[in-house]
Amino acid sequence: MENFTYCTPTKYVFGRGAELNAGSEAKIAGMRNVMVVYGGGSAVASGVLQRVLDSLASAGIQTVTLGGVRPNPTDDLVYKGIDMCRSGGIDSLVAVGGGSVIDTAKAIALGVPYDGDFWDFFAGKVKAETALPVGVVLTIPAAGSEGSGNSVITRIDGMRKISLRTDMALRPRFALLNPELTFTLPPYQTACGIADMMAHIMERYFSTTPDVEITDRVAEGVLTAIIEEAPKVMERPDDYQARANIMWSGTLAHNGICGTGRREDWTSHAMEHEISALYGVAHGAGLAVVFPAWMTFMAEHRPAKIAQFGRRVFGVQSHDDRTAAMEAIEALKGFYGSLGLPVTFAELGVEDPDIATLVAKLHDNKGAAIGGYYTLTAKETEEIYRLAL
Repeated sequence: MENFTYCTPTKYVFGRGAELNAGSEAKIAGMRNVMVVYGGGSAVASGVLQRVLDSLASAGIQTVTLGGVRPNPTDDLVYKGIDMCRSGGIDSLVAVGGGSVIDTAKAIALGVPYDGDFWDFFAGKVKAETALPVGVVLTIPAAGSEGSGNSVITRIDGMRKISLRTDMALRPRFALLNPELTFTLPPYQTACGIADMMAHIMERYFSTTPDVEITDRVAEGVLTAIIEEAPKVMERPDDYQARANIMWSGTLAHNGICGTGRREDWTSHAMEHEISALYGVAHGAGLAVVFPAWMTFMAEHRPAKIAQFGRRVFGVQSHDDRTAAMEAIEALKGFYGSLGLPVTFAELGVEDPDIATLVAKLHDNKGAAIGGYYTLTAKETEEIYRLAL
């Protein structure tokens, strides 16, 4: 196990009616003039947006709203939000939605106090150290952005989708999690969220760091719980306890606890970001395609951890690592298929992917060699994309 520092300052309020605490939690966090960021009509139609606004008002907090965040959020709305915050004297933000909404709010929070272009942070030109406070009312368990210091934004010019990771600057001050808000999620969106949170764990689990038994077991435990609970939420969308377990799993998957003391990978996320940037697919669906392909490559080049994953998470019995790894991949693909998720480009709706462009953009964004589990150049990432055909 490697040395590490771990701090998660986010306060979680979990359970029925959690969103009604928006006002009190914002007041504790020192928020006075808040921009509430949300997505489409579901936050309005469900009434959750109004409940949050009413709660903030009852605490004496002034609000403005910014709606219209789309999946795979883009920089245009971030620029609009920054301008609104500066002109309106906004001192903090509250995101009502899932990962796309939260990531947009975080990017705005980062850009307001910065004199330059907020994209400088995503381009790696400037280190993110200061941001406006952000609070979250989570409605879609998937991205884990309610407990992480990360934000993913796509720059429309060049369709560059970049993930920014910060230790502290973008971690929300509070996250309000009510599983009831997820009852009406469409099945496919629920499934995509499950694939996303599993990928967040696996990006940390597939590590070359030795002697990390405790975080291996934490990761395996959360993955096993997700696999057990997922069929329940698909069959009974209003099963509160199953929804609660899935919602909390999404947070634990990405608040850093599964990655303490170990080297992480994040190749599959980087490869998927190019797919969703180019083709506009759901991030979780893209991950369900990329991750098994990445694992298939690794079964030939570094199979031991893939085999351990298969034995401990899916009960694979084979003693040969390569065989166990391949059985693990088939088990994972079978699980994704049972949720209605794609596992090939064709099933994703991308019949003839432009692999050359995907590879070129990937390495332009991430460098000539990528990967924490196994070093990959353009030759290897092209092979992985082709394994997903």
